[in-house]
Amino acid sequence: MALRYLLFFFFLMLFLTGHCENEKQHNCPRSFDCGSRGRFQYPFTKAELPYCGLLLIHGCEDTYYFRKMIQLDKNATTLELTGSLDSNTIITIYDADFHASLEQNKCHALNTTYTLPPPSPLLSIYIEYNVSLFRCNHNLRIKLPLDYGNFTCGDYDIYYDKINTSPTIHDAGGIFSHCSLLHFATKDAINSTDVLSFLSSEIALKVVLSPDCDDCFNHRRGQCQLDTNNKFYCDEGSSTTNRLVKKMGLALALAVTATLVLVIIALYYKRWKKQNQTLPLVDAFFERHDHLQIKRYSYSEMKKVTNSFKNKLGQGGFGSVYKGQLQDGRHVAVKILSEFKGDGQEFINEVASMSRTSHVNIVALLGFCFEGSKRALVYELMPNGSLEKLIYNENSVIGDRQLDCQTLYDIAIGVARGLEYLHKGCNTKILHFDIKPHNILLDEKFCPKISDFGLAKVCTRKESIVSIFGARGTAGYIAPEVFSRNFGAVSHKSDVYSYGMMVLEMVGRRKNIKAEVDVSSEIYFPHWIYNRLVSNQELDLQNIRNECDNEMVRKMTIVSLWCIQTNPSTRPSISKVVEMLEGSAELLQLPPKPYWFSPSNSP
Repeated sequence: MALRYLLFFFFLMLFLTGHCENEKQHNCPRSFDCGSRGRFQYPFTKAELPYCGLLLIHGCEDTYYFRKMIQLDKNATTLELTGSLDSNTIITIYDADFHASLEQNKCHALNTTYTLPPPSPLLSIYIEYNVSLFRCNHNLRIKLPLDYGNFTCGDYDIYYDKINTSPTIHDAGGIFSHCSLLHFATKDAINSTDVLSFLSSEIALKVVLSPDCDDCFNHRRGQCQLDTNNKFYCDEGSSTTNRLVKKMGLALALAVTATLVLVIIALYYKRWKKQNQTLPLVDAFFERHDHLQIKRYSYSEMKKVTNSFKNKLGQGGFGSVYKGQLQDGRHVAVKILSEFKGDGQEFINEVASMSRTSHVNIVALLGFCFEGSKRALVYELMPNGSLEKLIYNENSVIGDRQLDCQTLYDIAIGVARGLEYLHKGCNTKILHFDIKPHNILLDEKFCPKISDFGLAKVCTRKESIVSIFGARGTAGYIAPEVFSRNFGAVSHKSDVYSYGMMVLEMVGRRKNIKAEVDVSSEIYFPHWIYNRLVSNQELDLQNIRNECDNEMVRKMTIVSLWCIQTNPSTRPSISKVVEMLEGSAELLQLPPKPYWFSPSNSP
């Protein structure tokens, strides 16, 4: 069986094993000896102590290699770890099948791909490759770039950069944009015209704890755990030190109470002072932006516009949205922000940036309220609500209009154009970081408009990489690099990933992860539809009535699979996405299979 499947099930079994018997975790050693392989520590643990780590090691008594027997499809497969763990937490895995193909100089060795489980709140595991190759169809007739080597293998031409071992699709003038990007390990420097001679069958795996888990284990000396909602928490137990602290806390209760009263008084004074300092900041902002067509409202005016907040449209993480009506008769959506930090500068920056945007696919900001701790945003009202309410409801109809393939296709292109405007069309670059069906609103003609800029990041147009603190976004749409910087830098490509996941849900008319499906291959929709495209099967989706519908759905699917590539450099820019969607489906190549895998049916 292919090593890519073995890797996933191997680490999945190790991960699940590591969460047993939580009640014993506080008796776990900080590190342990494992035969001749040296001394190991968390997240690794011995078979005798499965509750002390996340990755379980069997066979420490074996002086040659660790061996883990796994039952797959009635065939016992042996995975040999031929190297020990070094200071950088790297393990070497030997792929016997790939080695045999290389020994026989078989071209089909280049079809090998490796899939690892997605990162969790506790750790991530990824492969450190040494060389990237481009596999291109003969028909492309690519002219060999300078410093590149190539050779023919079956129906494909293989190209590789002799100097840069990690090229991207956009290197060499983008001539490889219609080729597949392959990743392999190397054993020597690239000094041969035979690509198979310098590829290696030993793959280096790097295990990296998440920042929260690293802080928990190495600094707070606790155990990394997940609660029932798959959220991280650090279990520090009830050590002697903690018990002593509790006793001291009880003894000092009276003193702390007195101190707390003084602190509360100081905080109220500080808050009052900050609010009074913020008001001149708002006034200065308006003096600088008095030319903008945006109105500032008082809180009493907001109550009057919304009829004392009687008609609630929805609730989000940043506040509640109410329907209102301005004096000129226009209907609006008023978002009352429930929580805000800082001195108001972040809020003012958002108002300033949004007031400069003017695009058919961006919700228009009409006004705002900034009065002490009361802050609100006034947007144009979208009568057809959010995209989320349509695509997850079978046979969705609004009025006399069916949500058909053409409508979905137009919505996908409209959202892409809106993102393109945010990334390239404004005076400043705006990264949204929360593209999802819930934040795409539809007007009376089903024209899509991007909304909810509560997580947006405003930066200069020259910035290609941005700095953010912690992950931001919604689970299921967050790009891997936003969650863990090990996957690459955060940039405009992070919005492209979220867009791709959203369009796949539009195509499937369902959540990408569908828990009620019994067959594991159908649980994760991107995996299911990728396999359909590879095997040239009918997509068999809703509302495909003719060949025109089929072509639109195929384009949306292939473009989305490009967008959700794990490596940000492999994803297209949003401008390229628009170009691909508006072009011919026949010109689109199927991307490499991303490193995600369909979730297991385990608890």
